[in-house]
Amino acid sequence: MLVDAYNVMRSRWPNLAPDRFVELAQAWAQGEDVHVLVVFDGAAPGGIVGGADVDERVTLVGTGPGSADDWIVRETERLAAEGAVTWLVSSDRLLRRRAAPFVQRTIGGGAFAVRLADLKSIE
Repeated sequence: MLVDAYNVMRSRWPNLAPDRFVELAQAWAQGEDVHVLVVFDGAAPGGIVGGADVDERVTLVGTGPGSADDWIVRETERLAAEGAVTWLVSSDRLLRRRAAPFVQRTIGGGAFAVRLADLKSIE
């Protein structure tokens, strides 16, 4: 699963802080037993540019000067070529359209944020 981080974080008010968003994504990925690539424009939390595993379930990606949307499309295309089943989390219509040939399912950023909000009791 690839997550357009800022799209999800900004889909609800108040916006989720980056570190808190990563914590919630970790808890969600663990509960769902999935691997999640959380993709940030620029640097990911911790100043990460490139990819870094947070744990066995979550990888943070900071795109540096490139766009998260472009990185996500390239990665979904690569994963599809390998035969991987890939989901995308984003409400960005253009990104969803660009990635559509390569993903099996798309989840809106707001819908995913609601799922994460249900985990807010995690402290």
